Amino acid sequence: MAGGVGTRFWPFSRSKNPKQFHDVLGTGRTLLQQTADRFEDICPKENIYIVTSADYIDIIKEQLHFMSDSQILAEPSRRNTAPCVAYACYKIGLKNPQANIVIAPADHIILKEKAFEKRINLALDASAKDDVLVTLGITPTRPDTGYGYIQYVHSEEEVKKVKTFREKPNLELAKLFVTSGEYVWNAGIFVWNVQAIKKAFAKTSPAIHEIFTRGEAFYFTEKETDFINEEYKTCESISIDYAVMEKADNVFTVMGDFGWSDLGTWKSLYEVSDKDENENVVDGQTMLYGVTNSIIKTPKDRLVVVQGLDGYIIAEYDNVLMICEKEQEQFVKNFVADAGKRGNEFV
Repeated sequence: MAGGVGTRFWPFSRSKNPKQFHDVLGTGRTLLQQTADRFEDICPKENIYIVTSADYIDIIKEQLHFMSDSQILAEPSRRNTAPCVAYACYKIGLKNPQANIVIAPADHIILKEKAFEKRINLALDASAKDDVLVTLGITPTRPDTGYGYIQYVHSEEEVKKVKTFREKPNLELAKLFVTSGEYVWNAGIFVWNVQAIKKAFAKTSPAIHEIFTRGEAFYFTEKETDFINEEYKTCESISIDYAVMEKADNVFTVMGDFGWSDLGTWKSLYEVSDKDENENVVDGQTMLYGVTNSIIKTPKDRLVVVQGLDGYIIAEYDNVLMICEKEQEQFVKNFVADAGKRGNEFV
């Protein structure tokens, strides 16, 4: 899934060039490229499909040269994750009715690649054997209010039955979840057999099921784009969690610790990045005086001089410079909304 804009990562993530197409970690590979690399030993490249906005097709082809036109599924409009997941799964199912499918966001980071691969293969084994919907759960390290939580049934099995999904909680509830030992973070990475997910859509979201079942007459043909452009806008805008996962009774989780972050905010990038002796994360040419506990990401051709700041985000990209307290990063969405009123070139 590579169609999001990532507004919380503004001004680095912009509507014309969102964060999944950037080298956020300074590794020489964009988040999209790292995601594709991650599956190198799990499936062949011709089995990778990307659902994205029609606006980003050229960027994807530039970053992933192996992608054919039929592997890039262009959404004419954003309708949240359930329609995009259905589009990919029903199209893949037409080609391989017994396909086992991994759904992965293109803008997450995984620091422990081999541990991730092991958990994915475990989930794939489960989906190949049984009618199950598997989600990857991350062992929580803190009571974070920015993630959804999964309550699971304790057992000796590595693939554990899910009791409930809980949306992003307040801090007190998050503390209870973590101390109970019964909850994991919902990573938004799913594994299932195509027949299992089609059955689930038919039961919990029949309107979405009906649309993409009719699309089977057009997938992999010249008429696919016309069909999607006409029908996609009629889909309910709803997440896969709400549309299917919270309603299904055959949901399981595979838990793991593989250095995962959804990289949704500047603070999350700060947390996973290497820091200097003053607890700063720096990407760019800087002269820092009395600066601590901050993240600074600026163009390589600009010298940035900062004095006396503690706990700040300093981010410059293209025509926007943002300076914001790290603990107040929830205001970034407000900044984006107000900047949009000044002109589309700022968002």
